[in-house]
Amino acid sequence: MRMKLKPIDITMAAMFAALMAIGANITAFIMIGGVPITLTTFFSILSGLILGSRLGAISMTIYALIGLAGVPVFAQFSGGPQSILMPTFGFILSNILVAYAVGKMVEIKSTRTMFLIASLVGMAINYIFGTTWMYFAYVLWFGAPEGFSYGMAWLWMVAPLPKDIIFSVLAGGLAYRIQGLVYKTNKSENKSIA
Repeated sequence: MRMKLKPIDITMAAMFAALMAIGANITAFIMIGGVPITLTTFFSILSGLILGSRLGAISMTIYALIGLAGVPVFAQFSGGPQSILMPTFGFILSNILVAYAVGKMVEIKSTRTMFLIASLVGMAINYIFGTTWMYFAYVLWFGAPEGFSYGMAWLWMVAPLPKDIIFSVLAGGLAYRIQGLVYKTNKSENKSIA
């Protein structure tokens, strides 16, 4: 089954790809261990919750492809095909999965609780996929620091964890409110047409 995109869908997907570029560079050059501190987890979760699973994943794919094409939209204003070899590229890929997963969860059940649970699940997906990619990237091709282990890779993720928990919960609450407003607006428009 092919998904037909309306102009508003294309606009929203492009908007979230742009928000990801801003979120990736809003803190520009703050790094802890090998991990830049960004707001990409927040925006990938938000895209899935607001746009839905397919359109959210499309918007994150657009962001990744723009960066791979050479536009400096990844963290620290980086981009290009060589980004695939960077240890943090797993986080970029995981954004696609995050948007799809959280969108699918709230498509099945769209309660406030589900929005919050989906947000935290999305953050967990981002951390697990991204950190595992980072570990293997350092071990296999990037040149791991002395004494580097999977545990050390996770230790680097402790610093951004509180920020990402707070922003994930914020994304869930914000998306639920926005979804509620959109529903009320559509309902009132339908009444005025009838």
